[in-house]
Amino acid sequence: MISRYILTLACVLIASPATLTAAEPKPMNVVVLLADDWRYDTLGCAGNPVVKTPHLDALANNGFRFTHCCVTTSICGVSRASLFTGQWMSRHGNEAFAMFKTPWAETYPGLLRSHGYWVGHIGKWHNGAFPKERFDFGRSYSGVHWIPQPNAEPIHVTQRNENDALEFLQKRPQDRPFCLTLAFFATHAEDNNPKQYLPQPGSAELYKDITIPVPPTANEESLRRLPPFLQRPENEGRKRWTWRFDTPEKYQTMMKNYYRLCTEVDATCGRVQAELKTQGVLDNTLVIFTGDNGYFHGERGLADKWYPYEESIRVPLIVHDPRMPAEMRGKTNGDFVLNVDIAPTILAATGVPAPKTMQGRDFAPLYREEKKPDPAWRDEFFYEHAIIGSKDRIPSSQALVRHDAKYILWPDYQYEELFDLNADPQEQKNLIADPTRAKQLAEMKQRFAKLKEQAK
Repeated sequence: MISRYILTLACVLIASPATLTAAEPKPMNVVVLLADDWRYDTLGCAGNPVVKTPHLDALANNGFRFTHCCVTTSICGVSRASLFTGQWMSRHGNEAFAMFKTPWAETYPGLLRSHGYWVGHIGKWHNGAFPKERFDFGRSYSGVHWIPQPNAEPIHVTQRNENDALEFLQKRPQDRPFCLTLAFFATHAEDNNPKQYLPQPGSAELYKDITIPVPPTANEESLRRLPPFLQRPENEGRKRWTWRFDTPEKYQTMMKNYYRLCTEVDATCGRVQAELKTQGVLDNTLVIFTGDNGYFHGERGLADKWYPYEESIRVPLIVHDPRMPAEMRGKTNGDFVLNVDIAPTILAATGVPAPKTMQGRDFAPLYREEKKPDPAWRDEFFYEHAIIGSKDRIPSSQALVRHDAKYILWPDYQYEELFDLNADPQEQKNLIADPTRAKQLAEMKQRFAKLKEQAK
């Protein structure tokens, strides 16, 4: 079984992009591979020295990878709503796990279906009741790693993701373009299971004899640098840290199983790519791999996500686009690309006009054109997160994020933070009271207020 996850890449290497020069080119197909709780650096191609992701590495090597893709809200349901709508939380209105308020006709699945696409959603939904009737092929499930089956052994959620994705591709109408969102539950933990991460038996030998490096900020000193209300035991980030990382032995067990889930997702991504190639449609399919939010691996004494720190807000983004110039393949880009940009990028690639309600922007010019886009691409963005449960459990947070600096406001406590990301990329020194930063702080707070208003 292990060989399934460390296959030779020859069967899934992306073919050279086709040049669409016909008088009536076929509409672009779309496959979105959406991982759960998977941060930007959990990839071999991103420099992770441990995790094995050969198929996603191949996708990046033959496509394009963004190193600073971020989410505008770091929590499953809200981020997914932003993905579908191209909108900040302030506009789409889903502050936790309810259905977003944006009309379905203004989402990328709704728009593509209205333009003749065969549209599917497989796996995690997390936006209220699953609207199965709005998809041609809709199967929603998540929450556990092992799914009971009638008259059969339980099936692993990632294996079911794979089976359903291949069924969608193999049974789709051959005369229609298609759009599939494959929303994995992995690598999300089973919150109510003391084991948290439950990979498939075939992955057991993976990482068995490896010691997972402990992050340099996974210590008491970094914990004490957090705002006081994040240090309390009732804070959800601290609570989940005790579930997963509060002893060295537990840390190794949890992280190995987490990485096993990653490698299993990678294998399924490889199978999907291989099926597209077998069907001869890969050269006319936009493939996007990304995540719904980042993830703390014990940094600062925290687990999970929610907060505006780098580990929580940055996610992977790999794109295979047949329109991409050959000289751009295998390259990376460090501009801020956001989850709200996914929907308008998909619509632009398929020739479907994006509604004016979408706040994101087509990022394809960043890898299709030699010159920078006009108007200039963003160099900052507004981050927001609503209170979940109570301010003691998950407080609300907002931020102005730049490449070189970050301003954070915790509205429930009127607590502020300011970080120099050039000198302090791990966000360990709060400069909010530094008098030499007063002018910078005033300017950032002014921009913060303006971008907050624009997010509505």
